[in-house]
Amino acid sequence: MKFAVNCWDSHSNARAGLIHTDRGEIETPIFMPVGTVGAVKGMHVKQLKEDVKAQIILGNTYHLYLRPGLEVLERAGGIHQFNGWDKPMLTDSGGFQVFSLSHKRKIKPDEGVWFQSHIDGSKHLFSPEKVIDIQRIIGADIVMAFDECPPYPCEYEYAKKSMHITHQWLDRCIQRMDETEPRYGKSQTLFPIVQGSVFPDLRKRSAEYIASKEREGNAIGGVSVGEPTELMYEITELCCSILPKDKPRYLMGVGTPANILEAIGMGVDMFDCVMPTRNGRNGMIFTWEGMMNMRNEKWKYDFSPIDPQSDLFADQDYSRAYLRHLYVANEMLGAMIGTIHNIHFYMDLVAKAREHIQKGDFASWKNEVMPKITRKL
Repeated sequence: MKFAVNCWDSHSNARAGLIHTDRGEIETPIFMPVGTVGAVKGMHVKQLKEDVKAQIILGNTYHLYLRPGLEVLERAGGIHQFNGWDKPMLTDSGGFQVFSLSHKRKIKPDEGVWFQSHIDGSKHLFSPEKVIDIQRIIGADIVMAFDECPPYPCEYEYAKKSMHITHQWLDRCIQRMDETEPRYGKSQTLFPIVQGSVFPDLRKRSAEYIASKEREGNAIGGVSVGEPTELMYEITELCCSILPKDKPRYLMGVGTPANILEAIGMGVDMFDCVMPTRNGRNGMIFTWEGMMNMRNEKWKYDFSPIDPQSDLFADQDYSRAYLRHLYVANEMLGAMIGTIHNIHFYMDLVAKAREHIQKGDFASWKNEVMPKITRKL
């Protein structure tokens, strides 16, 4: 994998660049739609490619390991052959999912994490080595190091211990990555993850440790787990000031359109979040004029296009009144339209960010659109 920064914004740390992988190029800043089990909920590959112009999607190691399982994925020739997506794909290591199963897992630093499947209760071990092996078999172009994600709030000593575990596991991930071969004839790249909760000294130490490993890209994890937005921004800015400028920076699990624009201004290049798909299924859609709850009575007689500013076919072909009707009637088409709309909006958001970075006026453009995209209509 190669990364090049093409230009910087003149009044912020925002930058536009290009990631080159064996499966294609990725323009940054970029948003990665979340396809946890190998599919972005409610969307097929043609929509992802042609309608929303996704350049990379995300899958999850924990979920793909449990279903469909490694034997199926290996026999298929990897996730790309299995799901028909021939562009780049990133897999989360499963660290966050194990974190969210706190009542069903046991952390043993020298081994890894023992956990119970949320599907059938069966017991499994995720060690750093096994997580790398799983991601090799899945066939992801970018694989994430196995980390321990502390909850918020947590005590300083817990966060410190968690950070050291993450660093120990990273060393084991790197060793396993370097001693194994890529699968399916395509290169695979490892991203380490910065941890340290909301404590600046721990984040600084972790970012420095991760940077010292000189991998092709780096991630900031353990944010968007319940901490106040301002703390998340402070931690992100601190990490960006330490992580190498010539490597892509990935802010994991973030977030709202406003979060993304703020983080781009700090120098973040890659994002993922379930918010556009989850909100889309539930009737909350994002537009350049603000957020719309499509179940509200106010849209009942609004026969104007869903989003007049959008060039997406669904936004022009369907009215707000019709979309509201679909949600109220629990018709699955409503969730599908809301999902494709929100993903399209997020992709448009980062595309416009790239455009204004290249123009050199990203900071002023961000300040102009922020009040609009954060209001509720």
